[in-house]
Amino acid sequence: MLHIHGGESAANTARQSTIPGEHFGWREALISGPAPSGVVGAEWCKLRARHLSDYYGVDRQKCEADLLSQDETLTTFSEHDEVVLWFEHDLFCQVNLLYLLNWFAHHDLGKTKLSLVCIGQFPGIEKFRGLGQLNADQLTSLLDTRREVSATEKRLATAGWQAYGADDPTEIEKLLQTDSSALPFLRDALQLHLERFPSVRNGLGRIENRALELIHCGLNKFIDLFSRFGDAEPGYGLGDFQLWVTLRQMTDTNEPMITIRNGNHFGQALESEQICNSAFAITKAGEAVLKAEADFVELNGIDRWLGGVHLAGQTDLWRWDDQNRKIAYL
Repeated sequence: MLHIHGGESAANTARQSTIPGEHFGWREALISGPAPSGVVGAEWCKLRARHLSDYYGVDRQKCEADLLSQDETLTTFSEHDEVVLWFEHDLFCQVNLLYLLNWFAHHDLGKTKLSLVCIGQFPGIEKFRGLGQLNADQLTSLLDTRREVSATEKRLATAGWQAYGADDPTEIEKLLQTDSSALPFLRDALQLHLERFPSVRNGLGRIENRALELIHCGLNKFIDLFSRFGDAEPGYGLGDFQLWVTLRQMTDTNEPMITIRNGNHFGQALESEQICNSAFAITKAGEAVLKAEADFVELNGIDRWLGGVHLAGQTDLWRWDDQNRKIAYL
């Protein structure tokens, strides 16, 4: 039995449990960076390694080798009588789950059974964020709740991955108009993804706007900001590094939205202690954008991938229209 977990934390806990089989932690963050659905194989690994290296400060060659090794792990599925995917409800996990379900949908599983554990809550945990919160016994209790992945789920996941990786985000809107109940957390997750696009109101996405609001309200220390952001926006499932990169993107600009009080430019490599000890202050430009008196994209331009959409420049961009609850091209 092969278990693929949505993160290394849950995988480590599972290794200490009585759950039989091999446990593998999926090491990707497809919520960020380029994820065009038409790119596969070695080209895909190179594309993702370049992003992870640029944004997280990891060695590019090692990262590419790790991604290739990760994909090779998938190809060993036939050595197991069952593969169990362990994921949760948030966008971070749902995008990774789409990738994996789409991958398995395009391979003949033979006699191997593909099963899924995917939850959005757990008894006794008021603020459930993910499987990484659970102890070994709690994880073990979920094993018998797994169910075999159906053909309907595979088809929906393939459609979802194609829509997420499309260069036109209205493909996601089209998908959301169909029945997505086979994967019950997918609709809310993809809706949150659309709201990451620059707002027609001020040029910042929902994540950036929320972070800016919290800093404006006095949550200046990263350790406090990260905790409160998680409470306010649990549906994204961002880790500390993902939120840090988002904040850094608002500082390394012509007109910064925020400043890092102990220096604007850390080294490229991310260090947890350094990040947790950082503190932020909103700038005048940040206050103007927060009040919708200025537009972030008009001030700074943009160069960012959201799934398969590459946002670049200052005009002719896909944006999120919150008032009409839809994507617009402006």
